[in-house]
Amino acid sequence: MCGIAGFAALRQGCGYLNAPEKHHARLRAMSASLQRRGPDESGLYLTDWAGLAHARLSIIDLERGKQPMVRSSGGCEFAISYNGELYNTAELRSELQAKGWKFQTHSDTEVILVGYMQYGAQIAEHLNGIFAFAIADGRENALCLFRDRMGVKPLFYARTPEEVLFASELKGLFAGGIQPKIDRQGLNEIFSIGPAKTPGCGVFAGVEEVLPGHWVRIRPEGVQQYQYWKLESRPHEDGWDKTVETTGFLVRDAIRRQMISDVPVCTFLSGGVDSSLVTAVCAQELKKQGKQLTTFSFDFVDNSRYFKANDFQPSRDRPYVEQMAAFLGTDHHFLECGNEDMIECLYKAVDAKDLPGMADVDASMLYFCSVVKGYNKVVLTGECADEIFGGYPWFHKAEFQKRDAFPWSPSAEPRKALLKDSLIGELDMDGYIRQRYEESVAQTPYLPGEDEEQRRRRQISWLNLRWFMQTLLDRMDRTSMYSGLEARVPFADHRIVEYLWNVPWEMKAKGGVVKGLLREAGRGLVPDEVLFRRKSPYPKTYDPAYEGKLKQRLAELIEEGSAPVLELIDREKTKKFLASPSDYGKPWFGQLMAGPQMVAYCLQINDWMEKYKVEII
Repeated sequence: MCGIAGFAALRQGCGYLNAPEKHHARLRAMSASLQRRGPDESGLYLTDWAGLAHARLSIIDLERGKQPMVRSSGGCEFAISYNGELYNTAELRSELQAKGWKFQTHSDTEVILVGYMQYGAQIAEHLNGIFAFAIADGRENALCLFRDRMGVKPLFYARTPEEVLFASELKGLFAGGIQPKIDRQGLNEIFSIGPAKTPGCGVFAGVEEVLPGHWVRIRPEGVQQYQYWKLESRPHEDGWDKTVETTGFLVRDAIRRQMISDVPVCTFLSGGVDSSLVTAVCAQELKKQGKQLTTFSFDFVDNSRYFKANDFQPSRDRPYVEQMAAFLGTDHHFLECGNEDMIECLYKAVDAKDLPGMADVDASMLYFCSVVKGYNKVVLTGECADEIFGGYPWFHKAEFQKRDAFPWSPSAEPRKALLKDSLIGELDMDGYIRQRYEESVAQTPYLPGEDEEQRRRRQISWLNLRWFMQTLLDRMDRTSMYSGLEARVPFADHRIVEYLWNVPWEMKAKGGVVKGLLREAGRGLVPDEVLFRRKSPYPKTYDPAYEGKLKQRLAELIEEGSAPVLELIDREKTKKFLASPSDYGKPWFGQLMAGPQMVAYCLQINDWMEKYKVEII
């Protein structure tokens, strides 16, 4: 996996080659800002109307897969800067070879570039993978930006009167000259919506994100965004047995495809059904080659002492991890994160995302990824199964079905607990949330003839795919790539999403079993005790000392009086909040972010404002 960046002119005669040293320096700065995504090597490409930069993490064709990659045809030059992995490389290469194309590498980068030269922008429809790439098209003097169907790989862009800049991460835009400014919409994204964000919104003023399943063409005539893929609702005609068979095939095929690598792969193993199925398929495939799979699980120091079971986290993971590791014979590593490491990583997580995020949920994942990188460069995870197969409580409980709001953040009141009254009034937080919610619900692709309950289930599934899954994919990408670790998400294969979107709820949760279809499709791969284990989300620390350290840090910021976050939070409200006991069982976002995470989120916001010199406009 890699980092990409660059720019393209928005007016004729911009003439980047008139000052090549200046623009090469910009490209180098943009590439350097993304070095953690691609620590192995970097490259630049500059033409009179566009520039590309690349920071590479070498996974496929280590010697010849360097980027930006350039090919010529018909007297025109084409260049690509690519971040991602293609899982149907062999099939697409064969297809192109049959049309007369020859290849100089076995990298997926060259297959995409040649595919573009053959098919133009329609190449995106031929790809099965996770990707964000830019192509400088010398035939049309256009720069084209593409993003994968599920939005696994990030891609931001910003316009100035002269040009458009793009980058895998926001920091790449800032390195290229964009100023980090936040307006009313951006503040609402942070306080009303965050750590989620509106699809296509870059949070900073003037910054956009290429939408999943879309591509953008940049020419002097302007900037246009096109959709090349969308979910469509259609009748599901398969019976139960066929549905289980098809689901099982798609899941296994996606996992096997995503094992492709010229370096060893590993898996995250939580002991839940999703990661256990991914691990089981990987272990079987490697066993055929006489190899042993390496696996990793995560927990927190002393969590056995402080863990408190609740509706969202009913049990600890370790007993199930031990059972799975023994069952599959993996080389397993139990990793633990301590309080000091987690607090340090709270601020590193801001560096990784360029925004405040899921507080210690991000911080701990970043820490674990940094340890895993010491063993492997590529990891497969069980991410996204809950959004696709209906694993969260809000898919099942009547209270969420009836509540006309984002199910993972049903009320804005906890978000207002620390904010200045003047800011709350200025932002109209409830109005902003309602607007974003209604916009999204209105885009839900329904099937004609569905009743009210079926339409509501469609809405909840749509919101999860568009919002909550995207938040977790952002988290997975930034925390892993911060250490140069490539994380792959087999359940986000678009074929799985397309098929499951139209499977009736009665099949997805047959007999009232949460993710019952996935569990049936996985029979025989893992022990039944794991296969039918009640869902427990990613772990978090319950150590009161951690919360105490967070509160102490925020209290010190308040007393100091010069912290940037004091422009936004109320000193007296915050003191009262810090003196109140925390409720671990009532999250204000998702399943994990409760009282302690509100304190951590404020600390991240302050660090972000300070570090990025954020200007509020």
